[in-house]
Amino acid sequence: MQTAQSEHIHEVIRLVDPHAGIAGPDIDPLIRESWSRCVHQHKLDPTRMQEAIILPSQRVREHRERIEEFLSIARHGLEAIHQQVGDLGYCVLLADARGVTVDYLGDLRLDPDLRRTGLYLGSDWNEHLAGTCAIGTAIATGQALVVHQTDHFDATHIPLTCTAAPIYDPLGHLTAVLDISALTSPQAKNSQHLALQLVKLYAHRVESANFLRWFRSDWVLKLHPSPEFVEISPDYLVALDAGGRVVGHNRAAQLLLEDAHGSCVLGLAFEQLFELRLNDLGRYLRAMPGERRAVALRGGTRLFLHAIAPPSRVVAHATDVIDLPSPLAALSGGDAALDQQLQRAARLAETEVSVLVTGETGSGKEYLARALHAASPRRDRAFVAVNCAAIPETLIESELFGHLPGAFSGAAPKGKRGLVQEADGGTLFLDEIGDMPLAMQARLLRVLAEREVLPIGATRAIKVDVRVLAATHADLPARVREGRFREDLYYRLAGAHLTLPPLRRRRDLAWLVGRFLSTSADGTQLDPAAEQRLLAYAWPGNLRELRNALDFARAMAGPGGTIGLPELPESVLAATSAAAPEAAEPTAGSGDGASPAGSPQSPEAMLLLQYLRASRWNISAVAHQMGLARMTVYRRMRRWGIRPPT
Repeated sequence: MQTAQSEHIHEVIRLVDPHAGIAGPDIDPLIRESWSRCVHQHKLDPTRMQEAIILPSQRVREHRERIEEFLSIARHGLEAIHQQVGDLGYCVLLADARGVTVDYLGDLRLDPDLRRTGLYLGSDWNEHLAGTCAIGTAIATGQALVVHQTDHFDATHIPLTCTAAPIYDPLGHLTAVLDISALTSPQAKNSQHLALQLVKLYAHRVESANFLRWFRSDWVLKLHPSPEFVEISPDYLVALDAGGRVVGHNRAAQLLLEDAHGSCVLGLAFEQLFELRLNDLGRYLRAMPGERRAVALRGGTRLFLHAIAPPSRVVAHATDVIDLPSPLAALSGGDAALDQQLQRAARLAETEVSVLVTGETGSGKEYLARALHAASPRRDRAFVAVNCAAIPETLIESELFGHLPGAFSGAAPKGKRGLVQEADGGTLFLDEIGDMPLAMQARLLRVLAEREVLPIGATRAIKVDVRVLAATHADLPARVREGRFREDLYYRLAGAHLTLPPLRRRRDLAWLVGRFLSTSADGTQLDPAAEQRLLAYAWPGNLRELRNALDFARAMAGPGGTIGLPELPESVLAATSAAAPEAAEPTAGSGDGASPAGSPQSPEAMLLLQYLRASRWNISAVAHQMGLARMTVYRRMRRWGIRPPT
């Protein structure tokens, strides 16, 4: 062991000793914290000197395939930064979120040395394996940093200087790390200041290019503190869906907006974040004097804005609005946010694009799916709806894909066509897709990719022609991160994304009430006081709860009667007399059933909790109201730690 390496090992041991009490004035706090993690969390031995870990080519290929589309964008950034630093002895690495190098540019003359030191394709720089290093510590901290020579935890790496910056996807998840490293460098760490600025600049450019790829069909807002740079080099990027809700942001915008708002901003309305009306965005599409581009965040920050509209639409002209097919037009009574989603749906109706519909439970996702089918060229063929949460896990494979006679114990003697085959030529609607078991997700992915299905017991696949629509109230990107939903299936389903507003935010509620009542020919009337109570209620169960409440009220009023306050359900009367609509939502942990295991702010948990309280914890009633199987309700209660009151 060389003297320098021996001294470095003793220095690491000295500084991570919890009893030493040494401040270490020359050690960057980020580095000192990383050394501590290496010893106390990762259980690494400072005296161990480990050569770089290079994964075999098959493993590297697997890592690359997970972010294949991102790699094609990032490659341009790697080439650009390498042109600037390659002649100075640096190589350029791109690692995925797990710390594995998935792309690399370096001097071929130094190839053996670069491979030996781990500055190479396939090297694993995760902090729990390699110790303190630029890539691994950037992943651990989420910060750009320089790990220079003796900053490294493992004495094997102390000749190296490495500089890295994290790259995030538009949902705020770490996607990759951009790194430039050299085998040797000047002793002083401040010699790498320019390297750090370059890496941060190109990481930002790659992140921005990836953001624009994600949201090429949505509103994109470019923001910068200076009007001169807002169009060509914005610091902040925000994406809005057709309803004006935030569906993405770059990392800088995420930190800025979350700091101003105090929590996650995905899903929030534009007007909740900016002192500007959504309808005024059209003024920021075209060139205008810099001072007229100024906008303010709620909280006071002043920025300059340039807006980019979806390419399929030129905003603020009457010609934007197309005549909706009658099945889609029947879904709205004039709510602006819903109408924008229906305009999008109308443009998709004639296509074969897979559509993912999201929204709260009961917000009308199946209504929209059926309307899309009825407006499509497949309208005369089958519409097959599958509730992925209601089919028992042991039966879902045979229900979806069918089986041959005698394929398994209890199989139908004549075999069975699966629901996918039943939809051949028409539309397959996969409701509650977020609850599909992982094993079935792989089978479904094959159906979507190959357009063929293999029944249980069969050896030859059967071709099918289906258009797939899917729906969920769950946060699928979060489930992808948690490993509960396949990322490749998510992107296969979300060819287009439509979001339905909850009933409490719709402005056509009076129209909906009138429409539901008009379906009865018994002449039931609604008095003004009862109508005001209905309009003031928050409707946590959305359309499904509204229909049930009106059916109950009509039954109480009798044929030809008038619905007044006494005829309304107790849950509506109690909530509207006690609080305003938005304040009517319960708080977990309030004493009548709590959700300690999950987030108290989880919309899914809070919605279920409201249903349970309103039904006095009648699980069968809640299952019926939410359109779920009773076992699904019990499963979700266990998942979120919801317990009946004692």
